[in-house]
Amino acid sequence: MKPFNNGDFFKFSTVIKIAGFVFVSLAFFYFGKHWSDGSQQFIFFSSRQYKTPTVSLSLNFNKSFDLSTLINDTTQSQAESDQTLPLNPQPSDPELLPPPPPEVKRFGIVDENGTMADDFEVGDFDPDVVENWGSGNEAEVVDGGGGAARVVVKKFGLCPVSMREYIPCLDNAEAIRRLNSTEKGERFERHCPKKGQGLKCLVPAPKGYRAPIPWPRSRDEVWFSNVPHARLVEDKGGQNWISISKDKFKFPGGGTQFIHGADQYLDQILKMVPDIEFGQHTRVVLDVGCGVASFGAYLISRNVLTMSVAPKDVHENQIQFALERGVPAMVSAFATRRLLYPSQAFDLIHCSRCRINWTRDDGILLLEVNRMLRAGGYFAWAAQPVYKHEVALEEQWEEMVNLTSRLCWNLVKKEGYIAIWQKPLNNSCYLSREAGTRPPLCDADDDPDNVWYVDLKACISPLPEDGAGANVTRWPARLNNPPVRLQSIQMDAYISRKELFRAESKYWSEIIGSYVRALHWKKIKLRNVLDMRAGFGGFAAALIENQLDCWVLNVVPVSGPNTLPVIYDRGLLGVMHDWCEPFDTYPRTYDLLHASGLFSIERRRCNISIIMLEMDRILRPGGRVYIRDSLSVMDELQELGKAMGWHVSMRDTSEGPHASYRIMTCDKRLLK
Repeated sequence: MKPFNNGDFFKFSTVIKIAGFVFVSLAFFYFGKHWSDGSQQFIFFSSRQYKTPTVSLSLNFNKSFDLSTLINDTTQSQAESDQTLPLNPQPSDPELLPPPPPEVKRFGIVDENGTMADDFEVGDFDPDVVENWGSGNEAEVVDGGGGAARVVVKKFGLCPVSMREYIPCLDNAEAIRRLNSTEKGERFERHCPKKGQGLKCLVPAPKGYRAPIPWPRSRDEVWFSNVPHARLVEDKGGQNWISISKDKFKFPGGGTQFIHGADQYLDQILKMVPDIEFGQHTRVVLDVGCGVASFGAYLISRNVLTMSVAPKDVHENQIQFALERGVPAMVSAFATRRLLYPSQAFDLIHCSRCRINWTRDDGILLLEVNRMLRAGGYFAWAAQPVYKHEVALEEQWEEMVNLTSRLCWNLVKKEGYIAIWQKPLNNSCYLSREAGTRPPLCDADDDPDNVWYVDLKACISPLPEDGAGANVTRWPARLNNPPVRLQSIQMDAYISRKELFRAESKYWSEIIGSYVRALHWKKIKLRNVLDMRAGFGGFAAALIENQLDCWVLNVVPVSGPNTLPVIYDRGLLGVMHDWCEPFDTYPRTYDLLHASGLFSIERRRCNISIIMLEMDRILRPGGRVYIRDSLSVMDELQELGKAMGWHVSMRDTSEGPHASYRIMTCDKRLLK
């Protein structure tokens, strides 16, 4: 036998140490594993399954430990450990075991490794379909403070199905029956319900309503179920206006006078008068008797905004088709009152077979065109008297030539079935007419920008002596240049109007920029936008600067200064309106309604529930509302929004939670 020397002893000792270390490690692992799966847990142990990453939770989750006490005071630590982490657990009755920890809910986008990903997109609001909403209103009486009680509507019911295309001021059959005469088109003008007899329910969508087809596809097709009316196809299908293909209406782009398409027609106009320069010299256009608005739809690609107008007549849904396509349009008629647009608003006014007798009553309707036409602007008329050689039609042409010459219009070009006139740049021609020439100039006290319920006048509105309106710059420079007519706005101002103009532009530019970054507005399907209190049009200008593919109708309330001339001089669209009355458009026509500081002003004039119900009527299901207003109206607005079935949320402004203003954002749901 080999003797056992000192070297072997040391080797044997090393083996013993290694074996002991392994044994101790295994023991710790066993006890740790055992306790981690039982009712007591070591914080530093967790079980893992590598197929699906998970996180084990200690039952001591959300408990606090005094570490200084644990380290410095062993006795106290032992006492506390009896309440928190007992080191010598006793067998427990299974029935007395504590309940499992509540499920931890996390909201966000989690990748395959279980970590939160910040690279994600916010999708479009998907309108919840609310079934069985009901037709009755629900209200309750609550304490209004100071011992007074007030009635709160908890839910507005749905209107009858027959009202799904209801326009309150144009569908007032009782008021229309009481008219003394309808000879001049009075039945197509505004006749609003009396106070207290307005809308008190939610206008329903037609059966099968779908989210509108997004722009630019909507220019060429819309869902049949959203505008379920085929009469226009029967009447105008042969003129290339509109057709039906399965579940869609198709718009080939034609019109009564341009069967071969609007693009070819626009090229012809531009060839006749190159100075028209669509998208540069000509930016804002009025299309009278627009049909389904293909003329305006095809001008959009040429950087031109067109207001398409037509009455709610036998072709009653033509404006509804235009708005469903995503084209600016309003229900409006040349009858007995001024249209709701300012003087010198449009660079070009177009009438293609619009069925208007321009020469009746001393030319009063063409004088309304003259009022709205910018100095140096063009009037394009495509109609049978231009090109047909029948006795009656030739007489109509001679009457038109005679009237336009007395208006000092210059017949620039007559070619084929189109005649184009130009309005003078100043008053020199008017002043050089023979004495007694009709129509006369309007009285000096007549305000050509006063349009709310103002009768037509058979007189010529003289042009401003300072050239205001005629001297606007070309597009796109005119968007941000303070126009000359800014100085004529009647308003209280402590600083110069130019400073106010620039301040408003900067204000909205910053806000819309933040919406684009934080709320992903470029990924929201915005097309038809209504700014309910537009000021100088800064909100609309900011949307253009941020390249959002939408158009904005800027509403100037009658309760404030008339800034419409400035809005049009910037190359934007606008209209005058009183928000205590219904708006002249079809239900479900706007994707976004924006109201800044509107309700705190209008609440002094009418109940704000009137305005909110009108907003619901004209807003599409899935559409959005942004209201910026004072805290004094926010509670009531929130109550009304919820009563209409909107999804409502409140946000702080950039000034923070202690500011006097808040932002209320709403999403309209589809109610059934």
